[in-house]
Amino acid sequence: MFSKVLIANRGEIAVRIIRSLRELGIQSVAVYSEADRQALHVRMADEAYLVGAAPSAQSYLRAEVILEVAQKSGAEAIHPGYGFLSENATFAAQCAEAGIVFIGPTPSAIEAMGEKTHARQLMLEAGVPLVPGTQEPIEDVALIQRLAAEMGYPVLVKAAAGGGGKGMRRVERAEDLEAAFVGAKREALSAFGNGAVYLEKYVVNPKHVEIQVLADAHGNCVHLFERDCSVQRRHQKIIEETPCAVLTEEVRQQMGAVAVRAAQAVGYVGAGTLEFLLDADLNFYFLEMNTRLQVEHPITEMITGLDLVRWQLRIAAGERLPFSQADIVRRGAAIECRIYAEDPDNNFMPCPGELLKIKSPAGPWVREDSGVYSGATVSVHYDPMIAKLVVWGEDRSHAIARMRRALGEYVIDGITTNVAFHDEVLRSDQFVAGDYDTEFVPNMMKAREPARPAHRDTSELAAVLAAHRRDEAIAGGAGSTNGVPVEGGVEKSRWKSLGRYRQLQNL
Repeated sequence: MFSKVLIANRGEIAVRIIRSLRELGIQSVAVYSEADRQALHVRMADEAYLVGAAPSAQSYLRAEVILEVAQKSGAEAIHPGYGFLSENATFAAQCAEAGIVFIGPTPSAIEAMGEKTHARQLMLEAGVPLVPGTQEPIEDVALIQRLAAEMGYPVLVKAAAGGGGKGMRRVERAEDLEAAFVGAKREALSAFGNGAVYLEKYVVNPKHVEIQVLADAHGNCVHLFERDCSVQRRHQKIIEETPCAVLTEEVRQQMGAVAVRAAQAVGYVGAGTLEFLLDADLNFYFLEMNTRLQVEHPITEMITGLDLVRWQLRIAAGERLPFSQADIVRRGAAIECRIYAEDPDNNFMPCPGELLKIKSPAGPWVREDSGVYSGATVSVHYDPMIAKLVVWGEDRSHAIARMRRALGEYVIDGITTNVAFHDEVLRSDQFVAGDYDTEFVPNMMKAREPARPAHRDTSELAAVLAAHRRDEAIAGGAGSTNGVPVEGGVEKSRWKSLGRYRQLQNL
């Protein structure tokens, strides 16, 4: 086992990794930006090193600086967490060249699954079911128009590299396709440095279900069951649960077997996740593979009793998995709510700022993974996640009740958060029934928009008309100065009158 590990990340995931390292008796090395000098992961680590300015490109994404820190500190391995350099095949190769263990899959596996069109081709060869779509990036507008017409609308234009909803456009009509194609390419190039896009048939009202896999370097691979990640805003997950409420045991086992086969097809080592779309008839289709630890990994830990970070470390150190698929037992149900500094009533806009006070929930089987503390600042430079609230219950209804209770105990002062929104979701009949899909949050937000009061248009029209007539009366009866209406010696603005007239025309 390693004696010292560098964590190439920040926030709650860095804190989470430090905790597993400490339990294993391994020294931790943190890196931080100027904005994170007082961050919790910096305070908790055994050593900490500044790697640059606040923007990620000038700090957490500086691979050469992070490698220098690893060598300077004597770290034998680097854990990348998620995001930043976690799925960067070049960085993984640079670690190997420097004699430092990258705690994750091989560069070839990252590369194979990181480019989505290539991954689709590999999965097709491995017999993994795919959503109908193109196997190669598309550059020609005429070609994508023809292919979309053959598939039938709606379709998705998707970035070949990256994820998180960036470079993705849902297209309902042929006349909107060209603009979506151009926009997706532009966003993908900006976000990932790769403007390649491909076309995929849009599966109507699907669930987003993923399978966690764990593989060692000796050919052993198991799955750790599924997570339902369908509660999303802007294609980004905010609530995850396991097990999936609608999945049958037969389909669960089929998905698990497919996930293991997919991982083995690329020689995968470590913890990874296969993501699928699940339609109303429980047909499932491969979306992509995340070659890293997932944000939502705690709910898998809750139902299996396995520490995934601990196993990442043990696998990276060369250990064999001591258990088989038959040894892994799922117990109860678990839910995770991602607590963000954001305003659900303002299109989930980030709300960074100082956390004046934070009081975390507690009690049986309640877990909070957090990277903040009272007095800390949620920075404008990074994802506005404050914490992940995770609960376990004997069954799904128990887990929902426990999460509602835990959310009710949360106290976060100083900034706007989505805590109340999570409670609203968990109390909705649709969520309680498990009858929700990836359109659940968008539909919920539309339904909760306040209705326009009766006669509001008429009253607004009357008010504008009265104001316009008053201005006309003042201008007509009070004379003018240099062509500007006056009343009692005070000039009245024609711009104001003109604005009201135009408002009247619009109504």
